[in-house]
Amino acid sequence: MTGTISTDPAVLAELVADAVTAHPSVARLDGGTFGTVATFLPTRKLVGVHVGRPGEPVEIAVVLRLDRPIPDTVASLRTSVRALCDGSPVDVTVSDIELPGDPDPDDADTPPGKAGVRRPVGVTPGTSVEIGP
Repeated sequence: MTGTISTDPAVLAELVADAVTAHPSVARLDGGTFGTVATFLPTRKLVGVHVGRPGEPVEIAVVLRLDRPIPDTVASLRTSVRALCDGSPVDVTVSDIELPGDPDPDDADTPPGKAGVRRPVGVTPGTSVEIGP
């Protein structure tokens, strides 16, 4: 499917969120390092998807399951979202990975925003790692 589905950023953000969370390797949407990947809808804040002005990149931030190679998942997400956004650039941030046996973050006793952060070896805090084009 190609072409713009909606020009309303709120509607487009919802469609993007639905497409992204439908991917089997996506555990959940995430706000990114500082919670800035979000779209403000009329009644709530949609975390994990940022749809800006026409022509601006659409941003998504996700937590992935490790059931397939991360670059393949990122490429698949980028293709799906680009089809919804009339070919606009799509920036994908992998905020974290979920390993088999990881506790459900909704069941954690740690207060929000206080959980530890796992980083790949060699990645400096405060930096990002880009995967794909």
